[in-house]
Amino acid sequence: MSSMSLRGIPSADLLYVITDGDFTLDEATRNFGIMLDMVLANDSRKVLMDGRSIVGEPTAVQRYYYAAFASDSVGLLIANEWMFDPPRFAYVLNEPVLDPLRLGQTVARKRGLDLKAFNDIDEAIRWLKVSPEVVRFITEEPKPSKRVRRQSK
Repeated sequence: MSSMSLRGIPSADLLYVITDGDFTLDEATRNFGIMLDMVLANDSRKVLMDGRSIVGEPTAVQRYYYAAFASDSVGLLIANEWMFDPPRFAYVLNEPVLDPLRLGQTVARKRGLDLKAFNDIDEAIRWLKVSPEVVRFITEEPKPSKRVRRQSK
């Protein structure tokens, strides 16, 4: 079993987060806390969480607890430190990590968190109202530089 990893790339008011590994509730909540630290450090107003490489089958109870934890954590952040409108979260996941019934999304939204789950990254980008060019810029892997061979004289 591999643990979940997390990498964040801030750009303007967007935080692009890539996470992968085997889903566990403990690691998912720990990663959410790290992601919130990144949101706060970068004054991010929108979060694109790309979890398409997460594997596992979260139970309904785990989905509920994760959503409740996320909602409560953002609520505390707003009450104590956040000076802007609450951040908007777009989660991009694949089934079975993505619940076709969207239980976690429903719980989070009912608790005041602006969160929506997607299986298509382009839909998530449109919902966040982020320029596709910005997202393409931060999601592209750096290309290896081409070496120019000098000809000898």
